[in-house]
Amino acid sequence: MAEDSAGLPSNYQFWMQKLSVWTQASTLETQRDICLHLPQFQEFLRRMYETLKEMDSNAIIERFPTICQLLAKSCWSPFILAYDESPKILIWCLCCLIKKDPQNSRESKLNSWTRRLLSHIVSTSRFDIKEVGLFNQVLGYAPTDYYPGLLKNMVLSLVSELRENHLNGFSSQRRMSPERVRSLSRICVPLLTLPDFEPLVEALLTYHGHEPQEVLCPEFFDAVNEAFLLKKISLPTSAILCLWLRHLPSLENTMLHLLEKLISSERNSLRRIKCFMKDSLLPEAAACHPAIFRVVDEIFRSALLETDGAPEVLAGLQVFTRCFVEALEKENKQLKFALKTYFPYASPALVMVLLQHPKDIPQGLWHQSLKHISEMLKEIVEDHGSYGGPFESWFLFVHFGGWADITAEQLLMSEAEAEPPEALLWLLAFSCSPGAGHQQRARTMVEVKTVLGCLTKLFRSPALSARDLQAAAGENLGGDPRPPACQQLVRRLLLHFLLWAPGGHTIAREVITLEQASLNFMVAVTVCSYFGAQENKICYCFHFFPYYLP
Repeated sequence: MAEDSAGLPSNYQFWMQKLSVWTQASTLETQRDICLHLPQFQEFLRRMYETLKEMDSNAIIERFPTICQLLAKSCWSPFILAYDESPKILIWCLCCLIKKDPQNSRESKLNSWTRRLLSHIVSTSRFDIKEVGLFNQVLGYAPTDYYPGLLKNMVLSLVSELRENHLNGFSSQRRMSPERVRSLSRICVPLLTLPDFEPLVEALLTYHGHEPQEVLCPEFFDAVNEAFLLKKISLPTSAILCLWLRHLPSLENTMLHLLEKLISSERNSLRRIKCFMKDSLLPEAAACHPAIFRVVDEIFRSALLETDGAPEVLAGLQVFTRCFVEALEKENKQLKFALKTYFPYASPALVMVLLQHPKDIPQGLWHQSLKHISEMLKEIVEDHGSYGGPFESWFLFVHFGGWADITAEQLLMSEAEAEPPEALLWLLAFSCSPGAGHQQRARTMVEVKTVLGCLTKLFRSPALSARDLQAAAGENLGGDPRPPACQQLVRRLLLHFLLWAPGGHTIAREVITLEQASLNFMVAVTVCSYFGAQENKICYCFHFFPYYLP
C-alpha cells in the first residue's frame, strides 16, 4: 500500500494529462489511444481508491487539489464508463469525497457535486438491480425520482447509437447489428406510447441500415401506425413518412381509417373533411414523396369504383387533392419531384391546367381555360388519345372538382340569347357520365341545353317563383323520364341557379311549402336550403344529391 501511495503522484499527473487530451479531441487516433490505455487506467483508478478510502474528503482535496477534475473527466467519458469495472471503481472513489456531516458551504457543495456525478454514472451504466438500489439509497433518491432519469438517459443513449450507426455506414466496427435493431423495435412495441420513448420510436423509423431486407419487425410498424391513428403518439411528419414508405400495410390502414370517417360520419362539411385530411398527414406526406401519392390515389380510385362513385368518397378525393396541391407548392419550391412522377399516365399539359385553382385565374379567363380543358379531354376520350380511356380521364378531372362547378356557373351566367358553348356543354356532360358513348352524350347535351335556355332567362327575370323554376326544369312534364346522367346534370344546374340567382333562398323556402312539388326537386331544394349559399360547399352539396334520392 505504501508503494502504491508513493507512486500515485507521478501517475496522477500522467493520467490528468491523458484525460485532458482525450476530452479535447474526438479523432479516431484519440479513440484508439483511449482504448489502448483503458486497462492501465482502470488499474490506476483501483490504486487511487485504495489511497482515497483511508482519507477523509478534506485530506483528499488537500493532497490532490485537482481530484474533482480527474474524476469528472473520467465520468463523462463513454469509453471509460463502458469498460469493465471502471464505473464501479469511479463510484467508490466518488463516495470517498462525500462528507456525512458537512460543516460548511464548501463541503455541502462538494457533496452535491459528487451526488450529481454518481447519479450520472448509475443512469448511464448497466448495473445489477440490487446494485442500483444500493447506490440509490446512498444518494438519497427514491425510485420515483431516479427511474425516469434512468429511462431518459437510456433512450437518449440508444437514439445516439442508432444515429451514429446510420452515419457510420459500412464501418462494421461501430455498426449496430441488424439483430439488435430488430430486437430493439420488438421491445418498443408495448412501450411506444410512453412520451419518453417517442425519440427512440422516431430514431427507429428514420434509421436506415444497409441490409437488403427490412430490419424492423412488422409488429413495430403496426403498433406505431395504430398509436398514430388513435392520437396516442406524437411524431414529426418525416417519421410518419418513413413509416408509410417502409411499411405499405400501415399506409393502407391509414387510408381505410380515413375512408371510414368520410362514410360513417353524417353531413360532413368540406371544412370538416379538410380537418380529417390535415390530421391524417396524408396530403403532406403525398407531397413529400410520389410513392405515397400514388398509393393514396389508387385507393381512392378503387373506393370510387366499389361504391359506384359515392359522393362522400368523391368529396374526400377533391379535398385531399386541394390539400395535396397546397402542400406540393410549399414542398416543391426546389422541384424535388417532377409532376410526371405524381401523374405518370396523364397528359402533362392537362395536369398543369387542372392544377391551377380557378380562384387564382382572372375571372375573364375562366371560359378560355375551360375550353382548353374540354378540348384536351375530348381528344383523349373520343379520339382515343395516348393517355388512358374515359374513366382514367374522368378520374383525373374529378380530382379538381372546382372546374366542374365553374363550368356550370359559366353556362348559367351566359347571355340568355347566346348559344351555350359546345365545349362547356361537353365538359359538363362528361363530368357526370364518363362512360357514355358519343351519341348518348350528344343527346344529354341537347337536353341540358334546353334546360339551360329556360334557366338563363329566369336568372334575369325580375319576378321569379318556385313554379317557374319547376317548369323550366321540366319537373311536371309527363313525358319519358330523363336518363340518370341527364337528371344529375339538371340537379347540378338547379343547385347553382339557387345559389347564384337573386332570391334563390326565398325560392327554396317556397318550394318546401308546395304540396304538389316533385320529390326529386323537393329534395334538391331541401338540401340546398340546408347547406345555404356557402360558396365553399357548392361541390359537396351537389355530390350529396344522389345520396338522398330514392
